[in-house]
Amino acid sequence: MMEIDAESQSDPNFWNDRRKSSKILKEKKALEDGFNNVAVIQRMADDALVLIEFGEAGDEATEKEADGALNELDAKVTELETQRLLSGETDKNSAIVQINAGAGGTEACDWAMMVMRMILRHCDLRNWKAQVVDELEGEGAGIRNATITIDGDFAYGLLKSEIGVHRLVRISPYDSNARRHTSFCSVFVSPVVDEDINIEVKESDLRVDTYRAGGAGGQHVNRTDSAVRMTHMPSGIVVQSQSQRSQIQNRETCMKLLKAKLYEVEMNKRTAESRAIEDSKMDNAFGSQIRSYVLHPYKMVKDTRTLCQSSDPQKVLDGEIAEFSLEYLRQSASGSFKGKGGGGGDDDM
Repeated sequence: MMEIDAESQSDPNFWNDRRKSSKILKEKKALEDGFNNVAVIQRMADDALVLIEFGEAGDEATEKEADGALNELDAKVTELETQRLLSGETDKNSAIVQINAGAGGTEACDWAMMVMRMILRHCDLRNWKAQVVDELEGEGAGIRNATITIDGDFAYGLLKSEIGVHRLVRISPYDSNARRHTSFCSVFVSPVVDEDINIEVKESDLRVDTYRAGGAGGQHVNRTDSAVRMTHMPSGIVVQSQSQRSQIQNRETCMKLLKAKLYEVEMNKRTAESRAIEDSKMDNAFGSQIRSYVLHPYKMVKDTRTLCQSSDPQKVLDGEIAEFSLEYLRQSASGSFKGKGGGGGDDDM
């Protein structure tokens, strides 16, 4: 870290090269965070030991305080373990999340809205800044699809566990006969591409259309006259943004979305062979969901890849998905998953 400080102070051109200086400052921050975390863990452990000693001497109030201190220490260690598992090239990056309702009309659209709310609540819990930049409402209720930009440390690494099909089983609030329904929606997560990752986009390859944002809207969307739709002609990728107040801002958001998509396409090409193997495993399974949320006839959320589960679906739907993310990262690091990656019928978890 001293070498980084020395370089920034001795090189007169350090601040002129924005890409280089940004990269070095990120490295410095990562080192500082590492030292600080070690110090925090040590202090928390020392405090817990003191409380335990007083508790063992018969002080009941201190014993309860010691239990709380140990729980906080455990949570901090879990947080650091999670960060240790996030070693991918783009795991530290912010994220772009796309949610699409599956077949099933109103039921599927309502489920897509619930999943979007779950992810937004999770962002609140982690103090990430989330913004819905595009949203298409469903007929009657919910959403057909939505795009969310999420600005926060390790957002991509912690949310990539959500990539795939999510299944809901419940008594439908839209069925007058109170029958049980199964709904699906898909979630895609892409990393926001940092400036130090070179993704070239030529202006001549773009078609930019502007339009008036329509629909009744929602609390997360500002309806303006400056919506932008951007088409990358060589790849056929289309992105759009209507949440910003100006056309310039929406264009910048579209460029961010497009670069993330192009980066994802390039990474998929590099891993095409292994991805094809994994996709074939998924196709051969009965069902393709990565997680099931059952609200009736019993209450259970279960990840079909890791077999991690919770008996409190409401807690999970309120954004508490960290347990699923951590277990996904642990089993990814080990190179194998306990589950098969697919699911079964309505009664099968």
